[in-house]
Amino acid sequence: MKPALVVLALSLLSTVEAQNHDHHDMAWVNGYRQSFNFQCAHGEVVVAIRSYFSEADGSDRLWTFECQPTPEGLGEPSDCWWDDINRAGMEWTSTCTRNGLVAGVQSKYFESVLDREWQFYCCYYKRRCPYSCMKTTDIPEYYKEEAELVIPSYGYFIRGAQTTFSGVLRDRQWKYILCRMTDFDCEFENL
Repeated sequence: MKPALVVLALSLLSTVEAQNHDHHDMAWVNGYRQSFNFQCAHGEVVVAIRSYFSEADGSDRLWTFECQPTPEGLGEPSDCWWDDINRAGMEWTSTCTRNGLVAGVQSKYFESVLDREWQFYCCYYKRRCPYSCMKTTDIPEYYKEEAELVIPSYGYFIRGAQTTFSGVLRDRQWKYILCRMTDFDCEFENL
């Protein structure tokens, strides 16, 4: 065998091996089957979410989140709270009440259903209102895949999510609700 082919083959194998284990290098907020409570710093909101599935570890996911300060025009949050909670094994749709933005997430794992309960930490910014809202496509695209959401455009914020649970595959797919926020005070609540 030619030495150049051996070097190429070893290089490709090491690249594949690195890709298979890159999830170990992430700053996960939980271990498999562990509860977690993640909150952004005051005045920041969640802008990126990543998770990695493992069937061998209780059909559970590792999770990591990234935050970013909100634009100056939104001002400081005047109130933050934990919004409604789902039940493990059930579909769930949650949008922060009072026009809030997602600034944290907490979750508890339930061995009996191999699933998690979820709850968003929401923050209210004066009397700003959402507009130009949209749902993302399924994240992950297929159950059991690595999942990643990065806000696609500056000025959009996560307001909530819709999630479905597969009782057969023991995993969830998410559609995140993304919105822009008005630059002016508005009279409407919970759009």
